[in-house]
Amino acid sequence: QVQLVESGGGLVQPGGSLKLSCTVSGSIIRFNDLQWHRQAPGKERELVAAIARGGSTNYAESAKGRFTISRDNTKNATYLQMNNLKPEDTAVYYCNLPWATVQTTRGIMTQEFWGQGTQVTVSS
Repeated sequence: QVQLVESGGGLVQPGGSLKLSCTVSGSIIRFNDLQWHRQAPGKERELVAAIARGGSTNYAESAKGRFTISRDNTKNATYLQMNNLKPEDTAVYYCNLPWATVQTTRGIMTQEFWGQGTQVTVSS
């Protein structure tokens, strides 16, 4: 069984910073990309940032210049440093493993996994 556990969310004032963490555990054989998505009330879930195993990154326009995604392959972890936060950044942030090769009771399979989400609220 694969688990993605996020932490680091909370309440912050506009202009403040937060750092989200996500740790991946379980019977994983191989995976590449790690991503952060977010979903604000009444809106669709959107990609915020992605990072490949080699370190190449991709950001949503709204995140460029303010957010930084990183990863530690030795810990199967990814991080999202968020600076200069704005009220419109308020959302539930989800860690995502777009595909992973895993060992299951039915054999080796490729699946997508999501964390449970962590709430980020930017408000004065």
